[in-house]
Amino acid sequence: MNISLPKALKSFADAQVSSRGFGTSSKYVRELIRQDQERLHLRELLLAGTSSQPTAAADSAHFAKLRDRVAGRTAARES
Repeated sequence: MNISLPKALKSFADAQVSSRGFGTSSKYVRELIRQDQERLHLRELLLAGTSSQPTAAADSAHFAKLRDRVAGRTAARES
């Protein structure tokens, strides 16, 4: 794939490659594409969540139960 960029965008991309430690402009573009994929996936998850049925509230008791569950798994591994 070849991409043509106006001078200003090429300068910006080159600066990002240098300052952010990307080895090549291709690696920079791949990272941008990955970030866009992740953003779109998150958007899909959020939209799916808005159309799902409501569940019980995540109150302090809910989080205490989760902490107990995690502590139990950690204790089991340490035994």
